[in-house]
Amino acid sequence: MATLLAAAVEAIGGAERPGQVEMAQAVERSIAAKEHLAAQAGTGTGKSLAYLVPAIRHAVAARTTVVVSTATIALQRQLVDRDLPRLAEALGPLLGTELKFAILKGRRNYLCLNRIQTGAPDDPEDGSESLFDPQQLSQLGRQVKRLNDWADETTTGDRDELVPGVSEQAWRQVAVTAKECLGATRCPQGTECFAELARAEAGEAHIVVTNHALLAIDALEEFQVLPEHDLVIVDEAHELVDRVTSVATGDVSAAAVETAARRCGRLIDQGTADRLKASAEDLGLLLEEMPAGRMDVLAPALGNSLAVVRDSAHACLSSLGPEKKENDPGDAAARKAARSALDDLHDTAVRLIEAFRPEIASRFDVVWLEKPFVQDGRPKRPPTLHVAPIGVGGLLRTTLFEKRTAILTSATLTLGGSFEPLARQWGLPPLEAPAVPEARTAAEGLAKTADDEAPEDKKKDEEIRWSGLDAGSPFDHPKAGILYVARHLPQPGRDGLADAYLTEITELIEAAGGRTLGLFSSMRAARQAADELKDHLSHPLLCQGEDSTSQLVKQFSEDERTCLFGTLSLWQGVDVPGKSLQLVIMDRIPFPRPDDPVSSARQRAVAARGGNGFMAVAATHAALLLAQGAGRLLRSMDDRGVVAILDPRLATARYGGFLKASLPPFWATTDPEIVRGALRRLDAS
Repeated sequence: MATLLAAAVEAIGGAERPGQVEMAQAVERSIAAKEHLAAQAGTGTGKSLAYLVPAIRHAVAARTTVVVSTATIALQRQLVDRDLPRLAEALGPLLGTELKFAILKGRRNYLCLNRIQTGAPDDPEDGSESLFDPQQLSQLGRQVKRLNDWADETTTGDRDELVPGVSEQAWRQVAVTAKECLGATRCPQGTECFAELARAEAGEAHIVVTNHALLAIDALEEFQVLPEHDLVIVDEAHELVDRVTSVATGDVSAAAVETAARRCGRLIDQGTADRLKASAEDLGLLLEEMPAGRMDVLAPALGNSLAVVRDSAHACLSSLGPEKKENDPGDAAARKAARSALDDLHDTAVRLIEAFRPEIASRFDVVWLEKPFVQDGRPKRPPTLHVAPIGVGGLLRTTLFEKRTAILTSATLTLGGSFEPLARQWGLPPLEAPAVPEARTAAEGLAKTADDEAPEDKKKDEEIRWSGLDAGSPFDHPKAGILYVARHLPQPGRDGLADAYLTEITELIEAAGGRTLGLFSSMRAARQAADELKDHLSHPLLCQGEDSTSQLVKQFSEDERTCLFGTLSLWQGVDVPGKSLQLVIMDRIPFPRPDDPVSSARQRAVAARGGNGFMAVAATHAALLLAQGAGRLLRSMDDRGVVAILDPRLATARYGGFLKASLPPFWATTDPEIVRGALRRLDAS
């Protein structure tokens, strides 16, 4: 292993670090023992090589495939375009084989040649009236024509390789979901299908790079998506629960019912299709009248409406009949699309009704109604019912941890100094008693609601073995950074940023000479701060939404004295080493919104079983985001600066110790004069 790792580090052009070596050895041991590993490795540790080298060695020795799952396209690109090509060249001769790697995405990420030939179903975009706008139609037509031209040029059909990209509405005209696909043997374009070619390439690869969503789809669906594998590496594992929850979420709207009715209308008797269409009208009227938010009780009228949707969809499916080997590819594709829409509609209606059954209520699913926001006088989306799992630990346990070895890694996995809070969300059994009392409270609360484990699940827990490793960080946090908590400020309110907060932000930015990333808990707060400070600051100020996020980050990086304000995607998505980023400001502790349906349902479920819902859900969520936000400061060995958290509760509240224990070990102070002096000296240097 030492020889392979040294060759890999040399190939990448990096430097071997003690944490990297320790992590690589731990990954190797876990693979050999078939034991799961949670490995925290800070920025600059070189964690990609620490898991890729032992994974490649295992794939070659066992003649198998290893799946590497990421949360972001940026990391996928780093692995496929930079790391793996160099490792293949450096390690192949040492292992005596040609190393193969591939990237695999969901079918809907690839252009469908059959849909190019037969055309797309006549679906509206989420019931939007934009299709009646001639300008919108003209723009859509131009984009679809460009996609048709691109189909003759591309060798991969991968949407991410189309630059500039196209709208979601345009892409839907040329792509299909897995359920809509005819299958390689029945499709006239099967031998040239981009998705099938990608799957074939992945089946022959030692390393397959994919994303958390496809990993979840592979676990949830009855059909196999990923190649056979006995080892999966989950990078950016702090995102796993949210991505799996998103994939496992279903939704129903009047527009979705109308789409299903339209798709099957020409294929079955009109009366049956009309009954489904009529159910859409009734559902739409009901949802328009209902208040948005989480639903704890199923109103009788809505229950009846959903039952009619369910039964009408079932009748349409019965009328459509079993799949046939039609000669006409267009007709076959239309039937497949209709069956897919009807299946989804029927199953989601069933799930929505089941969620309110008294014997299982509050246990598995949460339901909420999302109302449209209006733009230019028109609703952007129709009212939509959503149903999501309260927890995904049981799902991950049965589909991942009981079937294969998993290595879960990220720069942020320990919350309150312990792996337990995240491990319980993943469905892993207890390992340790966290030293920080609040972390212990959070972990115990999550354990009480691990999908209401049955006794047999408890027995299986004893068979699931895992360990945790903190590989540390190459940064000397106490010397490189200051954690400043503005204890003197008032507690944040609900009516926007107080004047004292705006004054504090101004003084910190001026002391730093710009160079500031402002991370705000809401877009409203970010815009308020930007609007009120732009004319008062001595330095340029950008705000998320003024341009694409990637372009704003590029401008921020290139102009040392520019400031950038924004919200959630910036908390985790900014990598700006050097003098352009020496101050990170967070306006408040990023607790989830009190009306967030999923987090509020999870808190209630913990509390109903005697746990502390706030610590188990809200504080854990906030700790994770705080750690991610603070991680924006030090991105290289020469970086220096300040993380300023303006929310005084971090210093005064009982849960503050848990949150601070989740942050990097910066030197800490609550004295604003000390911080401003340090920033001025750093600016002068």
